[in-house]
This record gives sequence, C-alpha cells and structure tokens, in this order.
Amino acid sequence: MATFGEVIEVQRLTPRMVRVVLGGDGLVDFTPTAWTDQYVNALFVPQGAAYAPPFDVDEARRGPAEQRPVGRRYTVRRWDPATRHLAIDFVVHGDVGVAGRWAISARPGDRLQIVGPTGSYAPDPAAGGHLMVGDESALPAIAASLERVPAGTPAVVVAIVDDADHELDLDCPGDLDLTWVHRSDAHDEPDRLLRAVEAVDLPADGAQVFVHGEAAEVRAVRRHLLGDRGLARQGTSISPYWRRHLSDERWRQVKAEWLAACEQDV
Repeated sequence: MATFGEVIEVQRLTPRMVRVVLGGDGLVDFTPTAWTDQYVNALFVPQGAAYAPPFDVDEARRGPAEQRPVGRRYTVRRWDPATRHLAIDFVVHGDVGVAGRWAISARPGDRLQIVGPTGSYAPDPAAGGHLMVGDESALPAIAASLERVPAGTPAVVVAIVDDADHELDLDCPGDLDLTWVHRSDAHDEPDRLLRAVEAVDLPADGAQVFVHGEAAEVRAVRRHLLGDRGLARQGTSISPYWRRHLSDERWRQVKAEWLAACEQDV
C-alpha cells in the first residue's frame, strides 16, 4: 500500500520556510525510525500527469519522462503518534523548484506520496556534548535533534540563514549555545559559516558532530573540525544536502565524486 498524506495545515515559519502538516488514513502504515535526521522521499506529480496519489510508483516511472514522479528528500520535522500527523519543513525560493512550488501552493486536502522514512543520526544520550552546524536545509534535523539532547548536556549550534527574519525558535532540554550567522552582511565573506564555527568553544567532554547543508560550506567546516581541531570521524554525521549553483538533478550526478574529494581533504 502506498504511503501518502493529506494536507492538514500549512504554516509559513519564515520568509523561506513553509511547514506542511500531513495526516489522513494514507499514513496508517507510516513507521518512524529512531533517527532525528530521518527523511522521506517525497514524490511530486508533474502537472498534467494522468495519475495522482496514491499511485503505483513503478508503473508511474515507466511512463513518459515528462510525466514521471519527481523525488525529493525531506527531513521529518515531527511525527505525532497520537494524531498520526507528519510535519515536513520546506525551504522555498518563490516559484523555483518542484518541491517548494508545491509547498507554497499546498491546500488542505492536497495529497503527497512518500517513500520511507530512513535516517542515520540521532544525539547519543551518553555523549558529553553536541555540535550541530548547518543552513536552512539542515534546520529541521537540527531542531528535531536538539529536542533529544538530555537536560544539562551542552549543545552548540551554528546556523546560517539570510537574516534575523529567517531565524527559528529552537528548543532544547540541554544547555544550548546558539549562534546565528547572517548572509545579508556576508557578501564579502563567503566563509562566514566556517569563521563562526572556528570561533566557538566545543564542550569540554567532547562533542558528537552533525554538519549538513550546502556542499562547499560543509566541506570547509569538515576540514576544520577533522583537520584543524583533530576531532575523530567516528560518530560524526557530516554530509552535504545540496550544492550552490547546481540543480538537484545535477548535484546527484556529481555528489559521489564530491564526497570522494572531501575524503582526500582529511
């Protein structure tokens, strides 16, 4: 049976982030993972296609190229087992991008088919502290992860967004040290995120590391943490979600090569 949700609510969180809450009987078989970076593959139906959710994915993918579903990975911001509501936060850029375009036009009753979830990271309750770094694309995972940090445990977060209007309220039972970095005044400093990470003090008892976001920024921060600071790779979650100036399709084509190059850095 296909897993799909019906739009229950749409919330504009910031100028560039929209939360879509899904519910309905199509989520009856949705089974969350234990990971806080868990994500689903959302399948968007092209305009004019002769099918709608729920649909047979294999059959739809055998159709004409222009009518095949377009998949995009999105982090599960929150799953409520009592109401069986699924919240997904979308970074939107006006009318650009199939996923963002769907999110800003979504209305109650609209349907979205998903595959998953899966994931690989969650805060270790035994860790002495946590470091989480990223941009808007990583904020849903960072927000979900912070909620899992035990009380009293240090959690250092460095997040880059456009300006103060794009900041989110982040809750954490632990001892949160939050730094927001703004792009609006960083035109001459493309390494602003890296500089902010270089300036933070890590928890004295060590830190479990989560760094996700734009590829070049993630690579620079990775080089600093593993090289300059000498942090161990084991237990870290460091990976790019997207790359500036590349479409999602093009990024998928070159991502493996990019990751291999990163491994050569440190």
